[in-house]
Amino acid sequence: MSFDPRVTLLRDGIAARELEGVAPAEVYLDPKAMVCAVPAAAIRAAPDAGAEQMDQLLFGEPFAVLEEEGAFRFGQARRDGYVGFVEAAALARPGPAPTHRIAAIRTYAFAESSIKSRALGPFSINALVSVEAVDGRLSKLAGSGWATTDHLAAIGMFETDPVAVAEQFLGAPYLWGGRESLGVDCSGLVQQALMACGLACPRDADQQEALGREIAPAEFGRGDLVFWKGHVAISCGEGRIVHANGHHMATVIEPLATATARMDAAGAGVPTAFRRL
Repeated sequence: MSFDPRVTLLRDGIAARELEGVAPAEVYLDPKAMVCAVPAAAIRAAPDAGAEQMDQLLFGEPFAVLEEEGAFRFGQARRDGYVGFVEAAALARPGPAPTHRIAAIRTYAFAESSIKSRALGPFSINALVSVEAVDGRLSKLAGSGWATTDHLAAIGMFETDPVAVAEQFLGAPYLWGGRESLGVDCSGLVQQALMACGLACPRDADQQEALGREIAPAEFGRGDLVFWKGHVAISCGEGRIVHANGHHMATVIEPLATATARMDAAGAGVPTAFRRL
């Protein structure tokens, strides 16, 4: 049986106990539950600050730690399953269960219940928070400061239009492995748009190509996904797509035909699939 190393908590003969009897390993350990304690933390390919960022944790998201290696912890992001190394300083023991998620594209928290106090963050859409108290327009977040209550949504309350969510990222810089509002890649954009609407979504474009059902190019419409080798975009209707891409180094809206011609000329070929969620 083969295992996708991106989402299998297994390394150098050591595996999570949940894989016992499923994946061969020399030792099985119980992962230690941690959460992201900073606005965003890189999940890297190696225990080095200069290693490739493959994914990110957002504030409050759970991370299961399997091993310690110097200043890094090897484990798995429980929200999208990605495996890698996170700096220990970015992690903390879990506090109260999340009561809300960040619903604004990004927001600040404040050290005191005053918008004139020291700002913390910014925190990106879909970060998980627990409200401890409310003072006027501000809510106290466990492990952080006071955030604008109107920028929060209760757990279980979701957006209804993934395209509208994706369009909030317009102008955000392209960032390999990014899934925060300050920097996002193509599949990170799709994932965050769907998650804000309560739809589970894996991390990488090839994984996302299994979502929904295949449709013909002529059927492609608002909210559908289009895939190339290593790239994904969302239709915003009328022949246009919204996507984070390395050509513009930003999240943009452009005609599908324009993007297809450019990528074909660059050797990426034509779309490999059109999918409807």
